[in-house]
Amino acid sequence: MAAETAPDGAPSQASEEVHLPEPSYLPVLVALGITLALVGVILTWVITGIGVAIAVAAAVRWVRQTREEMARLPLEQ
Repeated sequence: MAAETAPDGAPSQASEEVHLPEPSYLPVLVALGITLALVGVILTWVITGIGVAIAVAAAVRWVRQTREEMARLPLEQ
């Protein structure tokens, strides 16, 4: 698809806004939980349980946060 140009040959303005997600610490918590779970497999089941709990809780919160952000976006097309 070719880029649209104005009559003077310059590129036209963008027709939609670019949405960037808000900064979040949740991906780091998911990674930490998974790391603890994997280390716990070697050491003890207690650490595995803690890691799984952290990873699941952070993933659930991350999905909720993403859904909230997506709900605030305009539905124009």
